[in-house]
Amino acid sequence: MLKQKLQQRLLQKLSPQQVLVMRLLQEPLLSFEQRIKQEIEENPALEEADLNKDETDLLLDEPGGESIDSEEDEFREDSEGTTEQGIDDEFGYEDYLDEEEIPDYKLLLSNKNRDEEFHEIPLISRMSFQDYLLAQAGMQKLTGTEFIVANMIIGNLDEAGYLRRDTSALIDDLAFNHNIHVSVEEVEKVLKVIQGFDPHGVGARNLQECLLIQLQLKPDRTYTSDLAEVVIQYYFDDFSKKHFEKIMQKAHITEEELKDVIDEITKLNPKPGESVSEISRDSQYVVPDFVITNTDGELDLSLNTRNSPDLMLNRDYITMLQNFNRSKKKANREERAAISFIKQKIDAARGFIDAIHQRQQTLLVTMQAIMDYQHDYFLTGDETKLKPMILKDIATRVNLDISTISRVANSKYVQTPFGTILLKSFFSESMQNIKGEEVSTREIKKILSDIIEGENKSIPMTDDDLMEQLRVKGYNVARRTIAKYRKLLNIPVARLRKQF
Repeated sequence: MLKQKLQQRLLQKLSPQQVLVMRLLQEPLLSFEQRIKQEIEENPALEEADLNKDETDLLLDEPGGESIDSEEDEFREDSEGTTEQGIDDEFGYEDYLDEEEIPDYKLLLSNKNRDEEFHEIPLISRMSFQDYLLAQAGMQKLTGTEFIVANMIIGNLDEAGYLRRDTSALIDDLAFNHNIHVSVEEVEKVLKVIQGFDPHGVGARNLQECLLIQLQLKPDRTYTSDLAEVVIQYYFDDFSKKHFEKIMQKAHITEEELKDVIDEITKLNPKPGESVSEISRDSQYVVPDFVITNTDGELDLSLNTRNSPDLMLNRDYITMLQNFNRSKKKANREERAAISFIKQKIDAARGFIDAIHQRQQTLLVTMQAIMDYQHDYFLTGDETKLKPMILKDIATRVNLDISTISRVANSKYVQTPFGTILLKSFFSESMQNIKGEEVSTREIKKILSDIIEGENKSIPMTDDDLMEQLRVKGYNVARRTIAKYRKLLNIPVARLRKQF
């Protein structure tokens, strides 16, 4: 049975201004600068400040004030029943023309030196891995059908350059998408051509085939190259497991020859596709959001806003509001719609400027707290001095929500005297050492990495040996925890770290 009832509920809803602040807060610097340019293009009431004008002119020219919600319903009333005084009260011109409160986004930085350099961040666009291979396919003597097959194969290569799909699946795709019916031999023929492309090894089905292709296409082949090809082709399983004694017995080679074979194989590229993609990856500059400098033992923090334009309200829009305010005639429907549009755009511009200001303040306060918390590390750069720190620790210090701190740490970088570091890498869990002191898990990982780096590679340490070494240094860590940290550090097990 349906029935009606009244009830009161307390709900929390985010205002559009709060949503805007949170979105800007999680943007890294380059995306943030693009967001500002996009807002300037979309909102005609927002423009870049003239840096050639001094600060006094900016303060006089730029109006400010708290934004007022412009309800469209206010402007839908019929003009016949509205008095002249009513129009002024309805639109509230004085609230928009009040210069008491001025948006303070970077107004104090408007007195820059004209000779000061303006640095643009260079962005490089490079050919993708697939386009690089397709360009080589275009230079081969392929028929129309063979080129479509080559395009299909190249499109199915993964980032490492391997072909993970079966030939039968490629044949089905060609028949379904291109109405082309080819045999397994025709696909293998085209694949053989692609495997000869640069970089050598692309189009391989597995690591063994990838290494064999590189050895076979090696221009300066030697006796060691021939031995390496034999080892990879017939004893790859033993080689991958580093059963070197078995290889010497089966292949009838000496220890010295095996060492040369290992050196030859280690020079090969197990992921040829990444050799092309890394070029584009290396060309993407990391722009720090914060800059920390050490001046005679004193840490100084600054926010990187060099390429962010100064913002102000459009003078033409303010002038139009002033003209409407001075006008004594009754506003018609078109004029009221124009005034409503102007007020809406001015509100949006003020809200955007205020959101940028809140973003800057939140970033500075949060980074200052992190810098104070990890003061010893920023002074020395010693990772062993990193304190255990979680999001809640910083949120408590700055009296902000944990989600806000997470947005600040997301994709943000800080430039330190020891390099540019991802901000969220400073956050780590804590563990207790033998003395009962709280230490960062990152500190334990650094010590574990140093121990493995200094071990005897002919007899590498097992996880039990590493556990004992850490216990000697004062860290009581379980063996499974060591295995977990080792995987996070991309360090293989002892058997795979073995070297001659």
